Amino acid sequence: MTTSTPERSSLVDISEFYHTPFYCEENVYFLCKKLCTSGIADARGSDLFVVFISNEKKQIPLWHQKASKRADGVVLWDYHVICIQKRREGDTPHLVWDLDSSLPFPSPLTSYVSETIRPSFELFSEYRRFFRIVHAPIFLQCFASDRRHMKDSAGNWTAEPPAYGPIIAEDGAVHNLNEYNEICAADVMTNAGSDSINAVFTQKLGVLANEGGKKKLAISLWWTHKAAEG
Repeated sequence: MTTSTPERSSLVDISEFYHTPFYCEENVYFLCKKLCTSGIADARGSDLFVVFISNEKKQIPLWHQKASKRADGVVLWDYHVICIQKRREGDTPHLVWDLDSSLPFPSPLTSYVSETIRPSFELFSEYRRFFRIVHAPIFLQCFASDRRHMKDSAGNWTAEPPAYGPIIAEDGAVHNLNEYNEICAADVMTNAGSDSINAVFTQKLGVLANEGGKKKLAISLWWTHKAAEG
């Protein structure tokens, strides 16, 4: 099997981005901002989409993760957050920006799905992954986290927090991370029609997709449909 990889000139220095281990949602928040201000993405982030990956049991396997102690890089996360950039230039592939991945940074969407999500790998139902797709401009306006989820019952940090202050939403909200990473199978979109596509661009929590049958990923199929329209 062969996979496509970005040309060396298209790779970005990952050290230029904020990265605090175990704070992937904040890492992606600032990644989106930097992609916008650096000119890599549209200034408003219209070509960027934030994707929360989780499930109802908070157990999702992903491969090629730097935090892994295994040769294959697999980690069983409670949730993970990545950024997908929709490219418009000819046949240029859509890109995945994952600061926790050991794959090229960024990686083409197709190879990232194949190598990190591995839809061909048979999983027990409790490890089935769901994908909340949120348009970056909405996410950057609405997301907030006071990091309460990273403290134990005694109020101690379970992982050292970032040096900068907590993220506050434009409406003054101080914490709504749970709204993004809480997954309910009943909320999964049933098709990739115009209503679902419109929800991505208008709804605070975007749309929720799951892994499809026949070893295909619903998110991948939805993305192909969306890209064809754009």
